[in-house]
Amino acid sequence: MDLNRDYTAYKKKTFFQRLFGHLGTVIKHKHHVRVACFKMGLYWQGLVHDLSKFSPTEFFPSVKYYSGTFSPNVTDRILNGASRSWLHHKGRNKHHFEYWIDYSARLDPPIKGCRMPMKYVAEMVADRYAACVAYNKENYKQGDAWAYYSEGKDNLIIEEATRAVLEKALIMMRDEGEEAAFAYMKRLLKITKKNDYDETIVSKIQ
Repeated sequence: MDLNRDYTAYKKKTFFQRLFGHLGTVIKHKHHVRVACFKMGLYWQGLVHDLSKFSPTEFFPSVKYYSGTFSPNVTDRILNGASRSWLHHKGRNKHHFEYWIDYSARLDPPIKGCRMPMKYVAEMVADRYAACVAYNKENYKQGDAWAYYSEGKDNLIIEEATRAVLEKALIMMRDEGEEAAFAYMKRLLKITKKNDYDETIVSKIQ
């Protein structure tokens, strides 16, 4: 829990402020994801990204807990112990590494992250960038996506090759800018044919 966050901030807004605020955030987020995906050659993914957010399971709680400064799912989780909206969302959107968590055949560890196809890793990079733009607004900086990820990266259940690619892209975004990161992911998508790779992929292309 981030003690600097006001988890009751949603109560200070009227229903219509929360409704249109959430809609505006989702539309802005989808716009930035679409632009980023198009730059990487992922046209279909850019168009259909996060459509489940308009389902009742995700939409209604997000409007209820909208504050405008961080995800409503966080408030839902803090207040209710779990966010059904998030559970619904991550189970239907393959650009989230949580979608790819499964039981381990060897039971050590008992659960593991499975390797994500490269096209979904690229969409995840776009998603993390766009979320920072949507929530940080005029305060957005190119290092925000890495900063947010790095806060909890050691506790994430994510497959190592997937982790290596994601971290390489976010660090590149921090140090060289968004365009450099998107161009890097586009090159990876080309040489992997949007699918398979291993840990050595990050050293094969700069």
